[in-house]
Amino acid sequence: MSAHSHEESILPSPLLVVEDEPLAQLRLRGVLTQLGYPAEALTFAGSIARAEALLHESPFAMVLVDVGLPDGNGVDLIRRIHARDAALPILVISTWNTERVIVDALQAGATGYVLKEREDDEIAISIRSALRGGAPIDPFVAKRILELLAGKGDAAAAPAAPAPVAPAAAAAPAPGELLSPRETEILLLVSRGLTNREIAGVLSLSRFTVECHIRNVYKKLAVRSRTQAVFEARVLGFLE
Repeated sequence: MSAHSHEESILPSPLLVVEDEPLAQLRLRGVLTQLGYPAEALTFAGSIARAEALLHESPFAMVLVDVGLPDGNGVDLIRRIHARDAALPILVISTWNTERVIVDALQAGATGYVLKEREDDEIAISIRSALRGGAPIDPFVAKRILELLAGKGDAAAAPAAPAPVAPAAAAAPAPGELLSPRETEILLLVSRGLTNREIAGVLSLSRFTVECHIRNVYKKLAVRSRTQAVFEARVLGFLE
């Protein structure tokens, strides 16, 4: 078996691409083919309705979603997919770059958010990261989120603590006491796209220990995914 054939055999598949523009479909097909995906492992849907039908027919290892679709908002599709399977990687690849759309997509359950203007190799790196359990965020998207948070900080001049982003919980700890140094260290590696196994290797911990720390982070931040954890940690100032 050749190295290329071996790579194909271990790639998570099949993949669903929800994109209505023919040229964008062609481009993503090329990127995914370069990653090692054969044609039969790729399914394309040009609308939310078609994507919903395909998702009900068979399982997928990952979904790539555009936000602007002819029959609705891709964020609504992300929310429904995530509600059915919170572990399914969902990567947004879109031209939409407004704060509201970006934040809505991430809070709905998107694993990452990449802009179509990026080069093919940058998109390929983001797809590979999402497949490995990472949370790839386009640098421009990250900048817009940080600008949004900075704006909120300037507007909130009152001495009270920042309003909680997560749903209200009983006696939530103060942000400065929320995450331990180890949990923050692990979450930083999560934000860089490392898997639990890779984090365990970097920190010389067992994978079980890393998973326990990540579960504790989810509980403390009141989130259910790696992407949401990274986002909330940035909101609270634990990650830059």
